[in-house]
Amino acid sequence: MFTWMFWILAIWFIVNVVWMWFDLDDQTLQKTFAWINVVAVILGFWTFYGATPVDSLSTWFQVLNWVNIVLAVTQFYFGYRKLQHRAA
Repeated sequence: MFTWMFWILAIWFIVNVVWMWFDLDDQTLQKTFAWINVVAVILGFWTFYGATPVDSLSTWFQVLNWVNIVLAVTQFYFGYRKLQHRAA
């Protein structure tokens, strides 16, 4: 379970980062990804502390969990910020 969850979260992280940066002004997308990341972080920490660890992945799993937190915070910022629209 430890290895499978690590790879699922790693693939999700890559897809999430790439897709997020291509559409920073789409607040609905950013909010959706941020909330999915909250679930991913919960599952990541639950797996990290609840499953039998694999030594070669343990450090990377912990790093992935914390980087996902930073990514979720960034996405919440982009999702809930007030956009200033200027009339031309």
